[in-house]
Amino acid sequence: MEPAPQRIRILIIDDQLVVREGLRLLIENHPGLKIAAMAGNRAEALEMVKREIFDLIILNLELEGTSALPFIPQLREVADKARVLALTSLRNPQIHQAAVQSGAMGVVLKEDAADLLIKAIEKVHYGEVWLDRLSLGTLLWHLTSRVHDPIDPQVKKISSLTDREREVIRLIAEGLKNKQIADRLFISQTTVTHHLSSIYAKLGVSDRLELVVYAFANKLAKLPE
Repeated sequence: MEPAPQRIRILIIDDQLVVREGLRLLIENHPGLKIAAMAGNRAEALEMVKREIFDLIILNLELEGTSALPFIPQLREVADKARVLALTSLRNPQIHQAAVQSGAMGVVLKEDAADLLIKAIEKVHYGEVWLDRLSLGTLLWHLTSRVHDPIDPQVKKISSLTDREREVIRLIAEGLKNKQIADRLFISQTTVTHHLSSIYAKLGVSDRLELVVYAFANKLAKLPE
């Protein structure tokens, strides 16, 4: 008998008990997801991530009446293997952008449908970015609106990419995982990993999130419809 697949271990950080319990009931109703712990404040959350390993952290950006944006880097430093998904009631692309730039992999509005939250959890867990089109557009505008030098250094970086590396970038931007990319290109997962290492070094990015944003900003991939 095969062992049951491991569930995604989630930490919820929200100062309202009713919200924490509501999220727990909603999320645990879906197979593959498990609320491993819940915290009501920053200190409690930091103690939990020091003791336990979580796959994903859902963080309320309006925590204890103040912005939790400065708390995201602290969480990432202690729980470096966990991805952060921000939850907010604010429909403000600048705040969403700030959350991503602080280290969150996605932002979900509290008014969104429950199935969107579940989809965001799964996408972020597997290394994809979760932003609505308005927030993503604002982030890209911010990245591309700076004044360029006469000889744009980005041009030199991009011109160093091989055709295969460009293919890998396009597939990463589509949300494909390494195994799916390997199957699509008829190469091994090890080769995909080597391509990614080369891409990161050439473009000066450090992870899939930065790569996806860079690809959209520099037209190496098309924005999702």
